[in-house]
Amino acid sequence: MTKLGILEGSLRRASLSRAAGRAALGLLPDGMEAVALPNPGTLPLFNQDVLDEGMPDSVSAMIDAVESVDAILIVTPEYNWSIPGGLKNAIDWLSRKTPMPLADKPVAIWSVSPGLLGGARVHEGLRHTLLSQGMIIMAKPEVQIAGAKGKLDVEAGHITNADSETFLRNHLTSFAEFCNTWRRA
Repeated sequence: MTKLGILEGSLRRASLSRAAGRAALGLLPDGMEAVALPNPGTLPLFNQDVLDEGMPDSVSAMIDAVESVDAILIVTPEYNWSIPGGLKNAIDWLSRKTPMPLADKPVAIWSVSPGLLGGARVHEGLRHTLLSQGMIIMAKPEVQIAGAKGKLDVEAGHITNADSETFLRNHLTSFAEFCNTWRRA
């Protein structure tokens, strides 16, 4: 059984990415279970002075949650062609723990946007950051949920577009296979 941690890139309660992350819980293949990781908005801004005084409780909770999963699905918007600040901040905090809790974990990325590109530009920068943590990135197939307002029910947290639901379900099946292959290697 692969335990998947879903990490949201948005801090907003009614975000499209949060809805897609919640929808993923109902699309999992057999042999995979999922939990929502703490939202990055629960963490203080990274500051070495704060860390020097001791790891904040919210960061310790995030570290414990990440260490308890086998793989991670990041579901995120794109902000200004890049990684949302809260998500980058969470990765910065996680990088301060030794051994690094993200190292050697398989990861997949779903970008979500009301726009036509579906948040495509966040992938490259996020991959560079995840590689710095030693994560094992499933690069293909890429997932960019474009026009997400017409494909997601934000309040209910489910996919309303049948083609998108099928694609995301198949992506999670591929990701489960990727995780199993990585574990056997």
